[in-house]
Amino acid sequence: MKDPQSFVHARAPLWHELSRKLQANGPLWKLPPSEVSRTAALYRAVSTDLMRARALGCARDTIAYLDALTAQAHNALYAASRSDRRLRLVQLALDFPRAFRRAWPFMLAAGLLFWLPFFLGWLGTLHVEGFAERVLPASTLESMADNYSKGFASGRDSGSDAAMTGFYVYNNVGIAFRCFATGALFGLGSVVTIVYNGLHIGTVLGHVQNSGHAQNILTFMCGHGPFELTAIVISGGAGMKMGFALLGTSGRTRVASLRAIADDLISLILGAAVFLLLAALIEGWWSPSSLPDPVKWGFAAVMSVFVASFLLFYGRKRRATP
Repeated sequence: MKDPQSFVHARAPLWHELSRKLQANGPLWKLPPSEVSRTAALYRAVSTDLMRARALGCARDTIAYLDALTAQAHNALYAASRSDRRLRLVQLALDFPRAFRRAWPFMLAAGLLFWLPFFLGWLGTLHVEGFAERVLPASTLESMADNYSKGFASGRDSGSDAAMTGFYVYNNVGIAFRCFATGALFGLGSVVTIVYNGLHIGTVLGHVQNSGHAQNILTFMCGHGPFELTAIVISGGAGMKMGFALLGTSGRTRVASLRAIADDLISLILGAAVFLLLAALIEGWWSPSSLPDPVKWGFAAVMSVFVASFLLFYGRKRRATP
């Protein structure tokens, strides 16, 4: 395109679009991530147009306009990058529960696949002799019973708390990652992993209860359980959603089908990761503390209500008032 007038006529709509975005109310970092990304793309395009306008010998006012526009866009995007952490946290807090609700069939299925085997493992261990040994090695079961035999009335030293927090982060993230990543096997891997973890945890709980330490393990689990178990279910549901996208492509390629749900998957996994981090902190420091049992159970009740309310209601659009 060698004619300056044709160049300006063809490219002016992009320049005006960028100008409108920069003149919108509020800082750029408050816009949705898709809008920030679009603004960045427009900035790159207009920067290229500025160089082309100079090469084509466009009018001085056109070059001056583009020069000022790119400078304004640069400053807006630079300010947005400085607020990037805040933007990400705010956006995650909104996108995570919204993505959870959009994926409700998978979350419901994942919840059933976790909790039904959980209760099967728990009740089977309580009422069927030898059931637990068919699920887990006897050495693992005895080790778990021994861990909860003394309770936590005397607490645990801070060094052990810090070390165990690191272990819990590693362990919890590993479980959640397997629940999600195995969804690449058309969702079947996630199904198997969720079922196994539900059965495993329920069996351990039943065995420790049979050993006479039910109060110890339940009081230990109640604080971090709302975050940890919910994150496992969410990770499994996200894996199932990914597997379904690989199967039901709606005429698209599998890659395109995954791209269509990529934003939701990212939101779900990042949100589950935050839940797992909170669970690890609580499990490492609060759960083994010497605080009275009623305090721990009260905390657990508050956290359960918080998790349920956050996932089910947070980020919903308010109805316009008449």
